[in-house]
This record gives sequence, structure tokens and C-alpha cells, in this order.
Amino acid sequence: MTLADCERVAEIRVRGWQSAYAGLMPQSYLDALSVTEDAAQHRARFIAGDGSVVNLVAEQDGDIVGWVCHGPYRSGEVCTPDAELYAIYVDPGRYGGGIGQALLQESLRRCSDAGHERVFLWVVERNIRARRFYERAGFRADGTEEPFEVDGVAVPEVRYARNLVG
Repeated sequence: MTLADCERVAEIRVRGWQSAYAGLMPQSYLDALSVTEDAAQHRARFIAGDGSVVNLVAEQDGDIVGWVCHGPYRSGEVCTPDAELYAIYVDPGRYGGGIGQALLQESLRRCSDAGHERVFLWVVERNIRARRFYERAGFRADGTEEPFEVDGVAVPEVRYARNLVG
């Protein structure tokens, strides 16, 4: 990913939230998401980054169609030796075409090459589509849950883990 990709990545992320979380989060919140604001946040994080967070994009026919981001696992404010998949989004018009799987596999390969033994991720508990996607890739819910709230509505998350060695 480059700095110039931030606008398209933000568009994919916002449209991904609006698609994946419809019915799981307040629609007013999803409708209010802004590609412009999200792109500004991506640019700021990209510029301030220390190299510990890896952003990858998938391209087809010169168009960015997906994005994945991983880095150190955060336990509170402390980074651990494990990795965390922070985000993975595919243009909603391209779901089911293997883009997400390709991004996930490349992210996992890079985590393994960097010496991480495990990868964690958080997923909205009721996001069955995403949970199945991760389970097909070898992730398993480990029993850890995290409260999450959006505009006063509880949207709990569950943690998934996958070993990269052994």
C-alpha cells in the first residue's frame, strides 16, 4: 500500500462496514461513515507509522479491490510477540471471488516470516459471514470476548486465534 492508496482503501473500508454490519449496528451510524474522514485517518496513520503495521492491497486490472492490515498484538497498551489481524476488507461488489482469502493468506505468510507464532483477530460476534471466513482459514474462537458499543448499542466482539507454527 502507498500513501496514494489511502482514499481507495477508505472507500473499501467504509463500504465494507456498511455492507458487513447492516443489521448488526445502528444504520444511522453506518450511514454517517465518511470516506473523506476515513481517508484522512489512514493518511495520518500511514505517515506516522513506524513500520510495525503492515498494510497490503489487492489489485485487479489496476484497481484496488481489497485491503488487509496486521501488526503486533495489543494486550491493553502492551504489544506482545504475537501478531494481530487488524482489518481485512474487500470491495463489496467483489465478495466471493477469492480476494479476501488471498489477502489473508499473504498476511499470514508475512506474519509467519516475521517469526510470529500466533495471530489473533477480533470479529463482531453476530457477523456470521466473517466468522465462517476465518474458521475456514484455520482460526478458532478462543473464548475471549470484548464489549463494544456503537451509538449506545452493544456490538460484542469475540477473539479468534490461529497458530502459525506446529
